[in-house]
Amino acid sequence: MNIRIIGVGKIKEKYIQQGIVEFEKRLKRYCNLEIIEVKDEEAPESLSEKEMEIVKEKEGERILSKIPQNSFVISLEITGKQLSSEELSKKMEDLMINGINDITFIIGGSLGLSKEVSKRSHFKLSFSRMTFPHQLMRLILLEQIYRGFKIMKGETYHK
Repeated sequence: MNIRIIGVGKIKEKYIQQGIVEFEKRLKRYCNLEIIEVKDEEAPESLSEKEMEIVKEKEGERILSKIPQNSFVISLEITGKQLSSEELSKKMEDLMINGINDITFIIGGSLGLSKEVSKRSHFKLSFSRMTFPHQLMRLILLEQIYRGFKIMKGETYHK
């Protein structure tokens, strides 16, 4: 299974970087993992709606250029479907059973995802109705992917 995570912006916080490295190591047993960072746009606090859309479109173009044609795309969106860890594991397992061996997860920038990226997505996933920093979301997503594989394989992992 090939798992790709496309995220907007660089991870600056050392503690998040360390967590990501740890889950990259753990996931090597289960999948080929690729993490792609695309450049984020400068976005001052006081943007108009139109300016926000322009920022999301520019970031969206960068995201879309990194998605392989044959990949099943799961975008992280606040309005997406909320799943338990077991349900996410089942979703990934069902994709594999149906011959899909390439999944791309997308994490937008601080303003979210462009309409074009959302349209390209096959499944919209929400971790919560709360807002999380996109840098932290990368770590949370990696942990849930790891947990999903552990559940799938019937291996123990803390609850």
